[in-house]
Amino acid sequence: MQAKLSNSSVKRIPSSDKPIEVVDSELKGFLLRIQPTGRKTFYYSYRNELGKRKRIKIGVLGESLTVQQARDKAAVLAGQVADGEDVQGNKSLKRLAAKDADQETVRNFLNTQYKPWALANLKSGAQSIAMVTRSFPKLLDVHVSEITVPKIERWRLERLNAGRKPTTVNRSVNALRAVLTKAVEWDILTLHPLAKLKALRIDTTPKVRYLSEREEPRLLHALATRNTDLIEARFRGNQHRLERGYELLPDLTKDTYADRMYPLVILSLKTGMRRGELFDLEWHSIDFDNKVITVRAETAKSSRVRHIPLSPSALETLSAWKKQATNTTGRVFPADNGSRLDNVRNSWKSLLEMAEITSFRWHDMRHDFASKLVMNGVPLNTVRELCGHSDLNTTLRYAHLAPGHKADAVALLG
Repeated sequence: MQAKLSNSSVKRIPSSDKPIEVVDSELKGFLLRIQPTGRKTFYYSYRNELGKRKRIKIGVLGESLTVQQARDKAAVLAGQVADGEDVQGNKSLKRLAAKDADQETVRNFLNTQYKPWALANLKSGAQSIAMVTRSFPKLLDVHVSEITVPKIERWRLERLNAGRKPTTVNRSVNALRAVLTKAVEWDILTLHPLAKLKALRIDTTPKVRYLSEREEPRLLHALATRNTDLIEARFRGNQHRLERGYELLPDLTKDTYADRMYPLVILSLKTGMRRGELFDLEWHSIDFDNKVITVRAETAKSSRVRHIPLSPSALETLSAWKKQATNTTGRVFPADNGSRLDNVRNSWKSLLEMAEITSFRWHDMRHDFASKLVMNGVPLNTVRELCGHSDLNTTLRYAHLAPGHKADAVALLG
């Protein structure tokens, strides 16, 4: 957008959910950047002697700065550039020399500015911060402005040579990129240092892993066996304690399930709910009369409410689990201490070993749910609604499983 920057023209610029830049039509290089928050920052943009584009921050409108004052400062900078001076380069050197080294480090920015914002605004804020900290330990104590594309390119090569998958590497870089995006938005950086970094190429055809006809019965059998073993082990343990006068542990012989693992797996297979959605599921979200689970917007990845009908096995499982629950007003699957469940990694791993199933993640039970629906002729849009996909393209990964979908299409040609 180009216009003469004045008090009246700046007021007329409409708000946007994306940053807007308005270039002054009279003074070359003088520009205004408007953030979605309404923050208006003036810059002067120029090319140095090497032809590299640079920009220097003049100031924020309203913070003891008017449009005319910003224009006057831009004119002074323009004169300095005309004399061959690299004004931004000189300013950066002065700023780095004047400030304490810790003031601009990635670690400091993460802890003091990005972390409070991320925890308040992002569902996966804690995970993103942990990923940056874990993935880039050598960059945490360098200045934010010293992160460059060559440095990240070398880091990516090291990770790939160490056996990391391109998707994993891209995910880590994207987490760092998000942090730097905020640094630009909050005027800590002028330009995004990774703006020209392209993501590693990956196979865009998603792999759909679901249980085969032989694997599903083995998993269910392993679940039942594990459940029985735990109940019997508790009974033997209490007999041992009784004989020695020790305090008895809760009796499991009257319960259907020894722990949360059995109902969690059944519900995953029969509803396609994400692991986090199950961990956040509360009893009031289950309508036993109408046989429906409601996934609330605040716990859904898509931030949209969805309703999932309960199959007979899912309903039976939940009903039995509720009968033995000590609290039926909070979370359906709380941790042992009553807080939100964190993970079931060890139990899941041992269960798969018992069932002799390999290369099957917890999330693959969601793929199994969607795949079995499609293979039984359920329309893709219905599958999309049940799974809570925000984009139909996500659901299309299962299209090849529809019975005869390609043969029927070719048959239309006659």
